[in-house]
Amino acid sequence: MTEGTTSAVEAEAAPGADENIVARLEQEGDIAADYLEGLLDIADLDGDIDMDVEGDRALVSIVSDGNDRALHRLVGQDGEVLEALQELTRLAVHRETGERSRLMLDIAGFRARKRTELAALGSQAAEQVKSSGEQVKLAPMTPFERKVVHDAVAAAGLRSESEGEEPQRCVVVLPA
Repeated sequence: MTEGTTSAVEAEAAPGADENIVARLEQEGDIAADYLEGLLDIADLDGDIDMDVEGDRALVSIVSDGNDRALHRLVGQDGEVLEALQELTRLAVHRETGERSRLMLDIAGFRARKRTELAALGSQAAEQVKSSGEQVKLAPMTPFERKVVHDAVAAAGLRSESEGEEPQRCVVVLPA
């Protein structure tokens, strides 16, 4: 943990910590929204910025009332551009706050759809392991994708591990 950063355990113990954490995450969201608005202006793209706080992260989404096709350019193939934009946005937040950000960026609902698909994949893999008794190794995934699968496997009552080196790191679902 870096200096100036508070762990979730320390934050829970401090009085008024929940409000402080939410205020910090809202500040991250505001900084990210300003950065992304500037990016949308430069790229001459229309989109609205939605901000939320979920658990211990700020969530920022770029959405459009009309045609999301133009925004899909910001997602890229398999979310590669989205991942890069998320890192740039986190850097913009870090530059302003001096603290590392775990901000999550979604564009045109890509991550929300991906999360649903990955949760189903994790559940299916868990069921396969339960019925066969054999471990199942899934295809390589990004850290975000692996986290969603790990959560789905845990919800199914099994455990999983990540193995390999980036970018070929994958989830292995293990029998009970």
